Amino acid sequence: MSNSVDSRPGDAGPALVQSVDRALNILEILARRGEAGVTDIGKELGVHKSTAFRLLAVLENRGFVEQAEERGNYRLGFGIVRLAGAITAQLDLTRQSRVACDRLAAALGETVNIAIRDADRAVNVTQALGASSVASYNWVGQQTPLHATSSGKVLVAYASASERARILAQPLERFTAATITDPQVLALELDQIKALGWGCTAEEYEVGLNAVAAPVRGADGTVIAALSVSGPAYRLPPDEFPRIAQHVVAAANEVSAQMGFFG
Repeated sequence: MSNSVDSRPGDAGPALVQSVDRALNILEILARRGEAGVTDIGKELGVHKSTAFRLLAVLENRGFVEQAEERGNYRLGFGIVRLAGAITAQLDLTRQSRVACDRLAAALGETVNIAIRDADRAVNVTQALGASSVASYNWVGQQTPLHATSSGKVLVAYASASERARILAQPLERFTAATITDPQVLALELDQIKALGWGCTAEEYEVGLNAVAAPVRGADGTVIAALSVSGPAYRLPPDEFPRIAQHVVAAANEVSAQMGFFG
């Protein structure tokens, strides 16, 4: 088996897997030692110096390692900080939103979720169940469509103009008879969400399921998540959305304050 990095597109064979494993080992070596040279890294990996250098070059190009000014040693780069920051932010959001989500779920008796945007899907990162919840389905970790959920609509509404245009340009899958699949109609609703400060869905993702959501902001004011309350349509009818939205917006603002936003 070759020690070189196999860069053929689409090849997920043993050579590529071995290269990935070695690259991850390099990160662990640098995390443990602080700094190390190519020769030492090669020895610890059990590979030739040239192979270690090629692996380091790939990691350096992605910002995961950087070359120290002295002696040409390598150390972890700020790409690691970027990845760690993403996880930390999610953990902070989950921790900081717990009290507000529990309180809202208790007040309304329905299911409360916090969702973040992951590319073209919304991902639920925490959930609180109210006493009236008819089912204990766990939405945490579940990916849901942006255009057919209240959280997803809120996240798209507050996305950058280019991201919003890109998402609206894609085919909008129909899940129920009420799903909005016309991008122009959805665009108008997104504008309304920004004007009102909250969004909703009425049986657009699942028949019999309604939801209301509001934006959660980070310390710099950008929308980092959406807080939603969902429940059966007979308990959350559309004519009750404005009243429910008052509670949802208040809870979302509370979480935003916990995340450092005081606007």
